[in-house]
Parts: sequence; C-alpha cells; structure tokens
Amino acid sequence: MNEIMLDVRGLKKYFAVQTGFFSRRTGFIRAVDDVTLRIRRGETLGLVGESGCGKSTLARMIMRLEKPTAGSIRFEGEEVPSQKGRALTEYRRKVQMIFQDPYSSLNPRKTTGGIIAEPWIIHHPGRRAEMRGKLLELASVVGLDEEQLTRYPHEFSGGQRQRIGIARALILDPRLIIADEPVSALDVSIRAQILNLLKRLQQEFALTYLFITHDLGVVRHMSDRIAVMYLGQMVELGRTEQVCETPAHPYTRALLSAVPAMDPLRKSERTVLSGEMPSSTAPPTGCAFHPRCPLRIEICEQRKPSWREGDQGHWFSCHRWGGSPGTERNIKECGSAGSRAAGRGIGIVEKDDKKT
Repeated sequence: MNEIMLDVRGLKKYFAVQTGFFSRRTGFIRAVDDVTLRIRRGETLGLVGESGCGKSTLARMIMRLEKPTAGSIRFEGEEVPSQKGRALTEYRRKVQMIFQDPYSSLNPRKTTGGIIAEPWIIHHPGRRAEMRGKLLELASVVGLDEEQLTRYPHEFSGGQRQRIGIARALILDPRLIIADEPVSALDVSIRAQILNLLKRLQQEFALTYLFITHDLGVVRHMSDRIAVMYLGQMVELGRTEQVCETPAHPYTRALLSAVPAMDPLRKSERTVLSGEMPSSTAPPTGCAFHPRCPLRIEICEQRKPSWREGDQGHWFSCHRWGGSPGTERNIKECGSAGSRAAGRGIGIVEKDDKKT
C-alpha cells in the first residue's frame, strides 16, 4: 500500500488561444497548472472539483491522450511522456480508463462482446483462443449474461452500459484504472450499484483507482485519500477523514457545506461562494481562489500560497494557515464548520451490485 505506483510532479497543460484570420496566438488556457500528486498501489485517490477545473485534462495526460506542456509523469518508476513503441503499448495495457458517458463511449455498431473484446484483439492478436473464456469470465464478474454479449449498446440501460465499459477496461488485466465521473450520468439507485461493483472489483483484481468526480458524497464513500482541484491547481490533499472532517482550504469547506443533509429537519450551515470560477486564460494574481474566498486577506491577492503540510499527510495551499493575526481562531471556526458539514451524513445506499 505504501509503494508509489503513479508519481505526477509539476504537471502543466496549456492550450493556445488563437484568433483572427491568420490564427495568431493571443494567450493560453491554463487547464492544468503545476499539479503534483502520488497514488499508492492498491489505494483509491479521489479527485474533486468543479466542472472546468482540469480534472479530465489531468486524466487524459496520464493516459497519454494529451501531451503535457511541462512536468513529469512516472508510472512504476518509468517516465511516461517519453515512452514510445512497445513501451507505450505496454503502458496502455497497464492503465485503462472508464469514461463518463456510458453510451457515447461505446461503438453503436459493435455487439457487447465485440466492444469488450476489442482491446484484447488489439494487444493480443495471436491469442484469440483465450479470448472467449476471458470474455465470459468478465461478463459474469460485472453482472452480464452470456446472451447479452450478442446485443448492441442501444438495447441496454445506462447502468448496464457502464458495466460493459468496466468489463472493457478490465480485459487487459490493468493495474491502474482512471474512472472519469463514471456514475454522474446514472440514476441514484443505479449509481450505488456501480460504486459497490467498483469497490468489489478493486479487492478481487488488486486494482488502483484514480476516481474523478464532483460529488463529495461519492468520493467519500470510495476514496482512501482526496485531492481537491480549483482552476487547474491542487488546493488540498489528504486522507478522506482529514479532508472531510477538518478541511483546511476554504474551497473544500464550501464544497462540503453544499452536500445535502440526510436529515431534512436538521438545519445546514451553507458557505455561499460569490461569483463564478475565473477564466483559466487570465487567472487571478496571488491565490487563484481569492476573488471568491470569504476569508481572504490582503496577502491572498498579492502572493500565491505555498504548498504546506498540516497533520501528517494533509497538504493544503492557503495563507490563512500561515500565522497571520486571527489565524488560529479562523482555523478552529472553519474546522468546526467542516466537521458539521461532514457529519451531516454523506451516504451511499448499499444495494446488490449484480443487477441493474
């Protein structure tokens, strides 16, 4: 569990903004801006943030679907961006992705069996004799019948389609699964079944997950550690109980306060953020969150906060923890508010994950 499987350091991805008839470059979209994180073997790291904060772009760079502007990605000690040929093919066998939309990510012209088997055919062209047994085994594991392997994607419900996507990701026996909002397009009851299925598969196949979502209830149920992103930057990282019970960053506390209370009679304390997330083409000076932060002070507008460690393994980026006047009082007040938000019961309905 302590062995580092994926090591991302200083990762950046800037997209050029081009305008005019001659497509002149006028700026950059800073989709991912200096992100550092590590994922240990066998754990689930939950990546949380608003839409547009750079979560999916980070995942695409790890998958080698996007080329980083700067930074390092190391998988099991090997540098990923420099890999080519056979080394890249081997890497893509070890790292697979489950996509957000369980319909558009499936080829409508292929049967379920053809969709699941396609990665095997590409990576093991001379071993088709083994494919049938592997296909039937995975279909049973994810809750599909043999008869369903001859059907097409449009004949299935959303939950069943996502099971097909999960089986496709597993057929090459990967070590790391990147799940990009795998349940956001599903109904609540089906969502619980898919999450329980993913947890069971992690134990059965010794998988490591990077679980991307904007739902703190889901990420608390699934993750060993949580990383919080805002405007392409990492603002907090720690064990699930640390982040949910004693959040260090004002943005994390605002996310926690937005989680609906399980008890309708219990009054919730909501932290309301003003304005919208700034444009990544012209990010604010200093702390990226300061235009919306209810606790901002003068230094927040002038200087970017450093990445520092509070409790063991709990990292954050905030000036309010830097020893300025009134900081200790604010920390206690915000920590208590975060605990109350987390204590309202962020739950997942436990249901049989074999049926959808």
